[in-house]
Amino acid sequence: MMARLRKWLTLSHRYLGIALGLLFVVWFASGIGMIYARGMPSLTEELRLDRLQRLDLDAVRITPSEVAERAGLGDSFGSVTLRTVMDRPAYRVEGGGGATVFADTGELLPAVDSAQAREVASRFMRVALERVHYEQLLTQSNQWTISLRGQLPFHKLDIDDGQGTELYVSPESGEVTLLTTRAGRALAWVSAIPHWLYFTPLRVRQNLWTQTVIWAAAIGCVVATLGIALGVVQFRGSRPFQLAKIRSYIPYAGWMRWHYITGVVFGVLTLTWVFSGLLSMEPLGWASGPGLPTAELRRTLVGGPLEVSAFPAIDAEAWDDVLPGRIIKEITYQRILGEPYFGVRTTPAEATETTPTEATGTPPAGAAATPTSDRSLVAAEPLEVRREGFAVETLMDLVRGIYPDVAIVEAGLLEEYDSYHYSQDGQAPLPILRVKFGDPAETWLYIDPATGRLSRSLHRLDRVERWIYHGFHSLDFGFWYNSRPAWDIGVILLSLGGLASSAIGLFLGTRRLWRKRRVRTS
Repeated sequence: MMARLRKWLTLSHRYLGIALGLLFVVWFASGIGMIYARGMPSLTEELRLDRLQRLDLDAVRITPSEVAERAGLGDSFGSVTLRTVMDRPAYRVEGGGGATVFADTGELLPAVDSAQAREVASRFMRVALERVHYEQLLTQSNQWTISLRGQLPFHKLDIDDGQGTELYVSPESGEVTLLTTRAGRALAWVSAIPHWLYFTPLRVRQNLWTQTVIWAAAIGCVVATLGIALGVVQFRGSRPFQLAKIRSYIPYAGWMRWHYITGVVFGVLTLTWVFSGLLSMEPLGWASGPGLPTAELRRTLVGGPLEVSAFPAIDAEAWDDVLPGRIIKEITYQRILGEPYFGVRTTPAEATETTPTEATGTPPAGAAATPTSDRSLVAAEPLEVRREGFAVETLMDLVRGIYPDVAIVEAGLLEEYDSYHYSQDGQAPLPILRVKFGDPAETWLYIDPATGRLSRSLHRLDRVERWIYHGFHSLDFGFWYNSRPAWDIGVILLSLGGLASSAIGLFLGTRRLWRKRRVRTS
């Protein structure tokens, strides 16, 4: 019976391992790249703001209310943002179809053509126009615009800057939406693309891509489980266990011995990595849960639709006094708790020009660091910076009003990140109001007092998924994850162990198949 079990385990592990061996090798190798790439190339928010031109508030002649009247959009918008577009201040209006309206004349921005796209790219990259080369109007996703395919089309342009920079400009908004460099694209090809199977023909077919990843990971779990089982049943230990005889306990020699050893040492880790990757795809919607509905809470925190008539006209002199020493790049019209506010993005007045950064946000060698942007909340009436967060008591009263029949188990203001609200780059807001409810789904809400916005909502299964995916897949445990480069070194070593086991197994399996083929053909 035991011999038949060993044979079944051996053959199943062997042939499934041959089928998925290369994929395991790719997953482990690209996982090392993912430590530094994090994902696909993108235009970082810091770089976007740095490259935005200073808002010329003296040139603003049109108010959002006048924009609404001229464009026939009514008084309520989804959102309104004032920024510089093609050297002129312009309102970007979301909702009602969306539009970009110049704030100096009230003209609608027509579709940006190829010549204008070159000018946009030249200003953004701070290079001469002759160094910007127009390539094409992209109407279908390529490898780098997969996640942006809902915003197509894009003008694609090449920049002669020695870094192989490619820019994508939206004809609708006249803004740069994506930046990639030769190094960023190369890093993606050895990290995110093979790791996530982000190959364009597959990825643009959402359902096919999802099912491919799920089934590959599921079969990978079977392979790892069979390998662990084989490691147990093939071990020829004796009682009492003697460390000096450990070599005799392993019934293999040569490369097979090393495959056995690395499989035993790294097998469980391999299984948890593949299994957590599988669950991240939420097969059968396993992590889906009702939780508490948050739509009404979000509306209450906002206080109703954005009424642009409640905002005063832009007064350049008044704004100079509000944010001295800062360059205003972008102003967003917001409503918080029913009151009008401006969300303002600025950079230091002494900021120097920089060169473009990679998708990871790290400047190329020799480049100056990107200036640090700042977010400010400015009350509309009177025009002044709000320096304190909204009162916790006020926010809690709103929460209780929305969920009067749900018990609040715990509520408090967190000054440090917990295991669910955090970010290594420090971008997640602090302090944060955390509210735990006693509903069946054990919902937790995180509300940012600085902006009066709901930051996130998590139910019990969301928290379970956090540990299964980020915990077991990224080894995202606070005591270790926040201690870099110790975390980098540990994850790389573990990845190399899994890579060695997979590569040796693939080598042995393909060698066996090759030998059998030679025997049959001889």
